[in-house]
Amino acid sequence: MEDQKVASEKSILFRTWVEEYSDMMYNWAMQRLSSKELAEDLVQDTFVAAFNSFEKFEGKSNPKTWLIAILKNKITDHYRNSFKKPVVSGSEFMDVFFDENGSWKANQRPSGWNTDEGHLLDNPEFSEVLGQCMKHLPEHYAATLHLRFLEEKKTADICQELNITESNLWQKIHRAKIQLRKCLEEYWFKK
Repeated sequence: MEDQKVASEKSILFRTWVEEYSDMMYNWAMQRLSSKELAEDLVQDTFVAAFNSFEKFEGKSNPKTWLIAILKNKITDHYRNSFKKPVVSGSEFMDVFFDENGSWKANQRPSGWNTDEGHLLDNPEFSEVLGQCMKHLPEHYAATLHLRFLEEKKTADICQELNITESNLWQKIHRAKIQLRKCLEEYWFKK
């Protein structure tokens, strides 16, 4: 009888958490992920994991903090798993932007950006375009940017998590930046 009472109280409390924190967690995940469906799935996975490990929650922190920590780990796991998928070879990427001598192709060369508009990240329209450009990066590139610049993890920690070398990490970040720049030039600076 006591176990049923505890299970019922747990269920009621957890239902309250789902109602109270779902939207916030979804919005938090959307800022870091490439798709609505993936954000929804990882938020749901977070609640399942939290429910299954509810006994580990000691109440020393806010439930929101605990849930976000779980979600953060789910997102990191997602990006780590994306590194196990096949990726476009380096030569295919290089052929798009660079000639056989390693120089920029004329039609791919970066152009100067007029940033007289103030601080771009304070501009909601620019942030929307940047977000869309980020969503179109291959997952393994998005993962490196996410871990390095959004999570602000140290290079060594990222390399250990993703099981890659430091030079491979910086190569992926460099390629991601090139693709972001191209996308921003096309959809923001040429508008």
